[in-house]
Amino acid sequence: MRSAALIATLLLAHSVWAQEPLTQHVISVASDLFTTDDLGNVYVLKGDVLELYDQHGNRGLANSTKTFGRIASIDAFYSLKPMVFSREQGVLALLDNTLSLQGSIIELPRQGYPQVTVVCMSVQNSFWFFDERELALIRTDRQLRPLANTGRLDQLLGLTPKPTAMQEHDSRLYVNDPQNGILVFDLFGTYMKTIPIKNAESFEVRGRALFFFAGGRLQLYDMRSFEVLDVPLPFVPEGTVLDARVERGHIYLRLQDRIIIQELAKP
Repeated sequence: MRSAALIATLLLAHSVWAQEPLTQHVISVASDLFTTDDLGNVYVLKGDVLELYDQHGNRGLANSTKTFGRIASIDAFYSLKPMVFSREQGVLALLDNTLSLQGSIIELPRQGYPQVTVVCMSVQNSFWFFDERELALIRTDRQLRPLANTGRLDQLLGLTPKPTAMQEHDSRLYVNDPQNGILVFDLFGTYMKTIPIKNAESFEVRGRALFFFAGGRLQLYDMRSFEVLDVPLPFVPEGTVLDARVERGHIYLRLQDRIIIQELAKP
Protein backbone atom coordinates (compact mmCIF):
# COMPACT_ATOMS: atom_id res chain seq x y z
CA MET A 1 0.00 0.00 0.00
CA ARG A 2 2.84 2.37 0.83
CA SER A 3 4.42 1.91 -2.61
CA ALA A 4 1.12 2.26 -4.41
CA ALA A 5 0.29 5.52 -2.62
CA LEU A 6 3.66 7.07 -3.29
CA ILE A 7 3.82 5.96 -6.90
CA ALA A 8 0.37 7.44 -7.46
CA THR A 9 1.79 10.69 -6.16
CA LEU A 10 4.86 10.42 -8.34
CA LEU A 11 3.57 11.79 -11.61
CA LEU A 12 0.57 13.66 -10.26
CA ALA A 13 -3.10 13.60 -11.15
CA HIS A 14 -2.73 14.02 -14.93
CA SER A 15 0.13 11.49 -15.38
CA VAL A 16 0.74 8.15 -13.70
CA TRP A 17 3.74 5.92 -13.45
CA ALA A 18 3.91 2.75 -15.49
CA GLN A 19 6.46 -0.01 -15.74
CA GLU A 20 7.01 0.12 -19.50
CA PRO A 21 8.73 3.23 -20.90
CA LEU A 22 7.75 4.74 -24.20
CA THR A 23 9.92 6.79 -26.52
CA GLN A 24 13.15 8.28 -25.33
CA HIS A 25 14.34 11.58 -26.79
CA VAL A 26 17.81 13.04 -26.51
CA ILE A 27 18.86 16.68 -26.72
CA SER A 28 22.51 16.52 -27.70
CA VAL A 29 23.80 19.61 -25.98
CA ALA A 30 26.22 20.33 -23.15
CA SER A 31 24.25 22.66 -20.88
CA ASP A 32 24.92 24.79 -17.83
CA LEU A 33 21.32 24.97 -16.58
CA PHE A 34 17.97 23.61 -17.56
CA THR A 35 14.38 23.69 -16.42
CA THR A 36 10.95 22.63 -17.66
CA ASP A 37 7.47 24.11 -17.65
CA ASP A 38 4.11 22.49 -17.04
CA LEU A 39 3.62 21.95 -20.77
CA GLY A 40 6.74 19.79 -20.86
CA ASN A 41 8.91 22.31 -22.70
CA VAL A 42 12.62 22.36 -21.90
CA TYR A 43 14.65 25.54 -21.42
CA VAL A 44 18.37 24.96 -21.86
CA LEU A 45 21.12 27.45 -21.08
CA LYS A 46 24.40 26.85 -22.88
CA GLY A 47 26.91 29.59 -22.18
CA ASP A 48 25.06 32.78 -23.06
CA VAL A 49 22.47 31.14 -25.32
CA LEU A 50 19.02 30.12 -24.11
CA GLU A 51 17.32 27.43 -26.18
CA LEU A 52 13.79 26.08 -26.14
CA TYR A 53 12.88 22.44 -26.90
CA ASP A 54 9.57 20.63 -26.82
CA GLN A 55 8.98 17.44 -24.83
CA HIS A 56 10.06 15.38 -27.85
CA GLY A 57 13.46 17.05 -27.92
CA ASN A 58 12.72 19.16 -30.99
CA ARG A 59 14.65 22.41 -30.96
CA GLY A 60 12.54 25.48 -31.39
CA LEU A 61 13.81 28.94 -30.60
CA ALA A 62 17.07 30.31 -29.29
CA ASN A 63 18.27 33.69 -28.12
CA SER A 64 21.40 35.24 -26.68
CA THR A 65 21.47 36.29 -23.02
CA LYS A 66 24.69 38.31 -23.33
CA THR A 67 23.03 41.61 -22.53
CA PHE A 68 21.59 40.22 -19.28
CA GLY A 69 24.89 39.12 -17.75
CA ARG A 70 25.71 35.64 -16.51
CA ILE A 71 22.43 33.80 -15.87
CA ALA A 72 22.06 32.23 -12.42
CA SER A 73 18.54 30.85 -12.78
CA ILE A 74 15.65 30.32 -15.19
CA ASP A 75 12.06 30.39 -13.95
CA ALA A 76 9.35 28.87 -16.16
CA PHE A 77 6.48 29.63 -13.77
CA TYR A 78 4.50 30.97 -16.73
CA SER A 79 4.80 28.48 -19.59
CA LEU A 80 6.53 29.88 -22.69
CA LYS A 81 7.24 33.12 -20.82
CA PRO A 82 10.40 32.40 -18.85
CA MET A 83 12.23 34.74 -16.54
CA VAL A 84 16.02 34.79 -16.35
CA PHE A 85 18.01 36.24 -13.47
CA SER A 86 21.61 37.41 -13.39
CA ARG A 87 22.76 37.46 -9.79
CA GLU A 88 26.07 39.14 -10.63
CA GLN A 89 24.38 42.02 -12.43
CA GLY A 90 21.24 42.11 -10.29
CA VAL A 91 19.18 41.96 -13.47
CA LEU A 92 15.83 40.35 -14.26
CA ALA A 93 14.58 39.77 -17.78
CA LEU A 94 11.13 38.57 -18.72
CA LEU A 95 10.96 36.80 -22.08
CA ASP A 96 8.07 36.07 -24.39
CA ASN A 97 7.20 32.90 -26.30
CA THR A 98 9.96 33.64 -28.84
CA LEU A 99 12.53 34.02 -26.03
CA SER A 100 12.75 37.71 -26.89
CA LEU A 101 12.89 40.39 -24.21
CA GLN A 102 9.43 41.39 -23.01
CA GLY A 103 9.54 45.06 -22.03
CA SER A 104 12.75 46.37 -20.51
CA ILE A 105 15.46 44.73 -18.46
CA ILE A 106 14.77 45.20 -14.73
CA GLU A 107 17.86 46.43 -12.89
CA LEU A 108 17.17 45.64 -9.25
CA PRO A 109 19.91 47.82 -7.66
CA ARG A 110 18.45 50.89 -9.36
CA GLN A 111 15.04 50.00 -7.95
CA GLY A 112 16.23 49.80 -4.35
CA TYR A 113 17.14 46.11 -4.20
CA PRO A 114 20.96 46.05 -4.33
CA GLN A 115 21.58 42.65 -2.76
CA VAL A 116 19.00 40.27 -4.19
CA THR A 117 20.54 36.81 -4.55
CA VAL A 118 17.54 34.57 -5.36
CA VAL A 119 14.42 35.37 -7.39
CA CYS A 120 11.29 33.55 -8.52
CA MET A 121 8.00 34.41 -10.15
CA SER A 122 4.71 34.68 -8.29
CA VAL A 123 1.04 34.78 -9.26
CA GLN A 124 -0.42 37.94 -10.80
CA ASN A 125 2.90 38.74 -12.51
CA SER A 126 4.61 39.32 -9.18
CA PHE A 127 8.09 38.46 -7.92
CA TRP A 128 9.68 36.98 -4.83
CA PHE A 129 13.16 38.23 -3.85
CA PHE A 130 15.58 37.08 -1.20
CA ASP A 131 17.34 40.21 0.00
CA GLU A 132 20.67 39.17 1.47
CA ARG A 133 21.24 42.54 3.13
CA GLU A 134 17.88 42.52 4.89
CA LEU A 135 17.84 38.72 5.32
CA ALA A 136 14.21 38.86 4.24
CA LEU A 137 11.90 37.46 1.59
CA ILE A 138 10.06 40.23 -0.23
CA ARG A 139 7.12 39.86 -2.59
CA THR A 140 6.61 42.70 -5.07
CA ASP A 141 4.30 43.53 -7.93
CA ARG A 142 5.48 43.99 -11.52
CA GLN A 143 6.50 47.59 -10.72
CA LEU A 144 8.53 46.29 -7.73
CA ARG A 145 6.18 47.78 -5.16
CA PRO A 146 6.25 45.67 -1.97
CA LEU A 147 3.32 43.35 -1.35
CA ALA A 148 4.71 41.23 1.49
CA ASN A 149 7.84 41.03 3.63
CA THR A 150 8.83 38.30 6.05
CA GLY A 151 11.03 40.56 8.14
CA ARG A 152 14.46 39.35 9.16
CA LEU A 153 14.56 35.59 8.89
CA ASP A 154 17.43 35.23 11.34
CA GLN A 155 15.22 36.72 14.02
CA LEU A 156 12.15 34.80 12.91
CA LEU A 157 13.80 31.39 12.54
CA GLY A 158 16.79 31.65 14.84
CA LEU A 159 19.19 30.88 12.01
CA THR A 160 20.77 32.67 9.07
CA PRO A 161 19.36 31.17 5.89
CA LYS A 162 21.36 30.86 2.69
CA PRO A 163 18.77 30.14 0.00
CA THR A 164 19.83 28.76 -3.36
CA ALA A 165 16.43 28.53 -5.09
CA MET A 166 12.77 29.35 -4.61
CA GLN A 167 9.49 28.29 -6.18
CA GLU A 168 5.92 29.35 -5.63
CA HIS A 169 3.25 26.69 -5.95
CA ASP A 170 -0.40 26.67 -4.94
CA SER A 171 -0.16 29.86 -2.81
CA ARG A 172 2.96 28.69 -1.02
CA LEU A 173 6.56 29.80 -1.39
CA TYR A 174 9.16 27.03 -1.08
CA VAL A 175 12.70 28.18 -0.33
CA ASN A 176 15.60 25.76 -0.62
CA ASP A 177 18.19 26.33 2.10
CA PRO A 178 20.43 23.27 1.70
CA GLN A 179 21.86 23.48 5.21
CA ASN A 180 18.53 23.80 6.99
CA GLY A 181 15.83 22.36 4.73
CA ILE A 182 13.07 23.73 2.54
CA LEU A 183 11.33 26.66 4.19
CA VAL A 184 7.64 27.21 3.43
CA PHE A 185 5.79 30.54 3.58
CA ASP A 186 2.37 31.78 2.49
CA LEU A 187 1.80 34.65 0.06
CA PHE A 188 1.78 37.13 2.93
CA GLY A 189 5.27 36.10 3.98
CA THR A 190 4.10 34.18 7.04
CA TYR A 191 6.42 31.30 7.94
CA MET A 192 4.60 27.97 7.97
CA LYS A 193 7.10 25.14 8.37
CA THR A 194 10.43 23.66 7.36
CA ILE A 195 10.45 20.48 5.29
CA PRO A 196 13.40 18.38 6.57
CA ILE A 197 15.13 17.90 3.24
CA LYS A 198 18.76 18.97 3.36
CA ASN A 199 21.49 19.19 0.72
CA ALA A 200 19.02 19.41 -2.17
CA GLU A 201 20.76 20.67 -5.29
CA SER A 202 17.47 21.41 -7.05
CA PHE A 203 13.78 20.87 -6.38
CA GLU A 204 10.30 21.32 -7.82
CA VAL A 205 6.82 21.07 -6.35
CA ARG A 206 4.07 19.39 -8.34
CA GLY A 207 0.73 18.74 -6.64
CA ARG A 208 1.37 17.16 -3.27
CA ALA A 209 4.78 15.90 -4.32
CA LEU A 210 8.08 17.67 -3.83
CA PHE A 211 10.78 16.27 -6.11
CA PHE A 212 14.38 16.96 -5.23
CA PHE A 213 17.75 16.05 -6.64
CA ALA A 214 20.58 15.34 -4.21
CA GLY A 215 23.72 13.27 -4.38
CA GLY A 216 23.00 12.10 -7.91
CA ARG A 217 19.54 10.77 -7.01
CA LEU A 218 16.05 12.00 -7.79
CA GLN A 219 13.76 11.62 -4.81
CA LEU A 220 10.20 12.45 -3.87
CA TYR A 221 8.84 13.87 -0.63
CA ASP A 222 5.13 13.16 -0.14
CA MET A 223 3.69 16.23 1.60
CA ARG A 224 0.79 14.24 3.03
CA SER A 225 2.53 11.16 4.38
CA PHE A 226 5.90 12.96 4.93
CA GLU A 227 7.68 9.98 3.40
CA VAL A 228 10.67 10.09 1.08
CA LEU A 229 10.95 7.72 -1.87
CA ASP A 230 13.65 7.26 -4.48
CA VAL A 231 12.24 7.92 -7.92
CA PRO A 232 13.16 4.81 -9.92
CA LEU A 233 14.70 5.57 -13.29
CA PRO A 234 13.24 3.47 -16.13
CA PHE A 235 16.74 2.91 -17.51
CA VAL A 236 20.36 3.34 -16.46
CA PRO A 237 21.90 6.27 -18.35
CA GLU A 238 25.52 6.20 -19.44
CA GLY A 239 27.28 9.01 -17.63
CA THR A 240 26.71 11.06 -14.50
CA VAL A 241 23.29 12.61 -13.98
CA LEU A 242 23.78 16.28 -13.02
CA ASP A 243 20.14 17.22 -12.50
CA ALA A 244 16.70 15.73 -12.95
CA ARG A 245 13.08 16.81 -13.15
CA VAL A 246 9.63 15.28 -13.58
CA GLU A 247 6.98 16.89 -15.77
CA ARG A 248 3.72 15.60 -17.28
CA GLY A 249 4.62 11.93 -17.42
CA HIS A 250 8.24 12.50 -18.44
CA ILE A 251 11.54 12.29 -16.62
CA TYR A 252 14.18 14.79 -17.72
CA LEU A 253 17.82 13.98 -16.97
CA ARG A 254 20.65 16.46 -17.53
CA LEU A 255 24.02 14.84 -18.20
CA GLN A 256 27.28 16.49 -19.15
CA ASP A 257 26.74 16.24 -22.91
CA ARG A 258 22.99 15.73 -23.32
CA ILE A 259 19.52 15.90 -21.83
CA ILE A 260 17.43 12.73 -21.90
CA ILE A 261 13.65 12.92 -21.99
CA GLN A 262 12.01 9.65 -21.05
CA GLU A 263 8.28 9.34 -21.63
CA LEU A 264 6.37 7.02 -19.34
CA ALA A 265 3.27 5.09 -20.36
CA LYS A 266 -0.13 5.30 -18.80
CA PRO A 267 -1.54 1.99 -17.62
